[in-house]
Amino acid sequence: MPVRLAILASGRGSNLQAILDAIKAGVLDARIAGVFSDRPDALALQRVPEALRWSRTPKSCGGREAFDAVLADAVAVCEPDWVVCVGYMRILGEAFVQRFAGKILNIHPSLLPKHKGLHTHQRALDDGDAEHGASLHFVDPELDGGAVIAQARVPVLPNDDADTLAARVLAVEHPLLLGVLQLAASGRLAERNGQATLDGQALFTPLSLESMAT
Repeated sequence: MPVRLAILASGRGSNLQAILDAIKAGVLDARIAGVFSDRPDALALQRVPEALRWSRTPKSCGGREAFDAVLADAVAVCEPDWVVCVGYMRILGEAFVQRFAGKILNIHPSLLPKHKGLHTHQRALDDGDAEHGASLHFVDPELDGGAVIAQARVPVLPNDDADTLAARVLAVEHPLLLGVLQLAASGRLAERNGQATLDGQALFTPLSLESMAT
């Protein structure tokens, strides 16, 4: 039976589209149970039928904690096997994370633990990093915390600016996300005591794109 994915997104939803394309192509055994956003105008919402869309703002719910509680209830209704954050720009509160413990995944545009938070591409350039990339990790209440499952690396080129570097990272984000979701859909991925595991064995170093392809 396909795993049920609840998608959290704040932006244009390019990673969501990659998931939809993989499901349609038959390479990901999953279905979208709902797409949830803190921005009613998020383009990600337009990528799925209206029946699967949910959006509220923290202001409309009476603040952050109330918003998180309403969001958690809405996500729970669709009974997801996994909650996947793709460009979701809010920090999930502790109550939300505990409610879906071990089921929340996030893709982040840096090689964690470096460059948590925003503006990761410019920060990589400012720091003179030779490599940059993306990480897929379990979510805990800490900003971009949680056990890292897999990473994809790209070189930082001499003439890069934040936009060119962002484009190169985005190109590896999609296969990184799909590779991890394929592991999740097959029942091979789990989190135990804050540690990512694959086939029941602890992952002491993140998987690479190449290792997931083998």
